[in-house]
Amino acid sequence: MNIFRILRVSLRALTRNKMRTFLTALGIIIGVGSVIAMVSIGTGAKIAIQNRFNAMGTNLLFVRPGSMNLAGVRTGFGARTSLKIRDVEAIEKDCPSVKGTSPNINTQGQVIYLNKNWRTQIQGVSEKYPEIRKWEIDQGTFFDEEQLQNGEKVCVLGADVKNYLFPEGEDPLGKVIRIRRVPFAIIGVLKSKGQAAGMGRRDDMICVPYTTASRRLVRQTFIQSIDVEAISPEAIPLAQQEIETLLRIRHNIEPGAADDFNVRNMAEIAENAESAIGVLTLLLGSIAAISLLVGGIGIMNIMLVSVTERIREIGIRMSIGARERDILLQFLAEAVALSLTGGFLGIGLGIGLSKLLKYIPIFSRIQTVVSLGSIFLSFLFAGSVGVFFGFYPARKASKLDPIEALRYE
Repeated sequence: MNIFRILRVSLRALTRNKMRTFLTALGIIIGVGSVIAMVSIGTGAKIAIQNRFNAMGTNLLFVRPGSMNLAGVRTGFGARTSLKIRDVEAIEKDCPSVKGTSPNINTQGQVIYLNKNWRTQIQGVSEKYPEIRKWEIDQGTFFDEEQLQNGEKVCVLGADVKNYLFPEGEDPLGKVIRIRRVPFAIIGVLKSKGQAAGMGRRDDMICVPYTTASRRLVRQTFIQSIDVEAISPEAIPLAQQEIETLLRIRHNIEPGAADDFNVRNMAEIAENAESAIGVLTLLLGSIAAISLLVGGIGIMNIMLVSVTERIREIGIRMSIGARERDILLQFLAEAVALSLTGGFLGIGLGIGLSKLLKYIPIFSRIQTVVSLGSIFLSFLFAGSVGVFFGFYPARKASKLDPIEALRYE
């Protein structure tokens, strides 16, 4: 028998009982569809994270306080007093690979406008903050260097704060709000950046000059963090090294001693986030792939039943010249055809599920992306399941004794 005849006979055998064939292939259909849908969620989440970090700036670094040793006592990670304004000035002046800096003095406070109030994040930053963070202005302007140096009581609202305090259509520019009972004039509104995984609602904040925040709101001389923009994405490693060397000298840290600060770059943070999403995608795909194994067991079971039902047919084929290899290939072809048919239908199910997931609230924020790689791997795995689980029943059929098979009732 040639291969085409074997395939024709196998497909004819499968179509004799269409319902049984469909139910047998259902495990493969669900398995392939689930794998494609789960991988599409992970791929979409990874792309969304990449877009979020790209929007924040690819050449961005963060300098944060580390632990300090005070009279032999370690203060722990995040000691708030290890960074000063003078450190910010030194980084911008003495690090050639640094384009700009913005110190951050962060606090929370109740914001009041007329009879409305809202508790939000107050960020004391420099005039370079929008450029460093790639944040566009929707209305008005950001404060300038003169307003920063004079410690003027001006502010720029995030999109969410504007929506909470002002009715739709009302212009907030020039209005005065109170932050911790201190009046601030609104000079601008930032464009919305939306919500990012692990970053909270980024639009729920107000920017004020860090000099004003330091003197009027928190009354402190240290800063919580420094945003640093490198001259280019390629200069990030050099900028990080320059910052670490400079701060160790300024903070009188002995060789071999631990830093009282830490420097992270956006590429590292993005890589860690993508790695976490990758692990989650692998976990979801592995769980979904279990149904493929269940479907494979179903194929083995139905093929064993088929061999039992067709023992006399096998005996007749052998008696008229069919070899063991022909019988083996026939039943193996039936198992593979069953598996591949389920794979084709599963691909359609997986693509359909990926498109429908956006209508489910929990997945509505994720743009699912169906990759050719996930389709190919799922289909290849489905075919492998057919070969693996179909081989034993096929081999059992090929080893039947022709005489005993002809006597079988």
